[in-house]
Amino acid sequence: MEQKRYKRPKTFRGYSKKSRALYTTQTVLAVLVTLVMLFPLYWMLISSLRPGEVLLGKSASLLPTGFEWRNYLEAWTRVPLWRYIWNTIAVTAISMTIKIVGGVLAAYGFANGRFPGRDILFYVVLGATMVPHQVTFVPMYVICSRLGWVDTYAGLVFPGIVGAHFIFMMRQSFRSVDQSYIDAGRLDGLGVLGTIWYVMVPMCKASLITMSLTTLIGQWNSYFWPKIIVKTDAARVLTVGLIHLRESWTGTEMWAHTNVTMAGAVIGMLPAIVLFFMFQKYMLTGYSKASMK
Repeated sequence: MEQKRYKRPKTFRGYSKKSRALYTTQTVLAVLVTLVMLFPLYWMLISSLRPGEVLLGKSASLLPTGFEWRNYLEAWTRVPLWRYIWNTIAVTAISMTIKIVGGVLAAYGFANGRFPGRDILFYVVLGATMVPHQVTFVPMYVICSRLGWVDTYAGLVFPGIVGAHFIFMMRQSFRSVDQSYIDAGRLDGLGVLGTIWYVMVPMCKASLITMSLTTLIGQWNSYFWPKIIVKTDAARVLTVGLIHLRESWTGTEMWAHTNVTMAGAVIGMLPAIVLFFMFQKYMLTGYSKASMK
């Protein structure tokens, strides 16, 4: 019986016509989505360098027409922007430290602990991720007010020190660690904290960095709760400070100085962008590892 000869598909640089068309379509869509996502950032950057009359005039274009660096100086001196940045750094650092330490311990307990009601408690934590902050801010504000935490770092930090999403993702990552590594650590005399520090954390470093970076960006960009709990510049963070900068002008002057507000937004955005590009290689690895189980 005559065998059919294998017919090699028509290819171009290793791709068949169908695969090449699919690859081209995916590339075009990826480029379009990237441009759509980057356009607001680009517009903010060029707006921060434009004169106010050019920004609001009919002659405004997508290309930069001038560089008004004094917009950044005015944004820095118009309001105590340095104070807002320092407050944001302090609140973010304190909140992240508590959230990471507590989240790692809780995640290990849910992943490898043995106690009654473990799964039920985990479902409760998981359900907390579905509750929006707008539902709980009234009782939270009442509690902070009675404790004297209004307009303080404590009022900014403690209501958000438990991260349900952080616990969930780290628990999933810890479950991906083979039990033999944990048993080997225990044979070497490691206790619970030693196992977490010397076994779990190094093996789940990518997930921990990913979730820490996500927590940092979320805390840095937090607006709703700081707007409610902070009343003065003493503890005002950057996101609320930018609104204060915009409202330092009245009437039409507010719109005429949009370029200065954009300059302040660029200054506030730079630290988060720098940190993201420093640790971006861990992002995909961390989420992939956390979703293995």
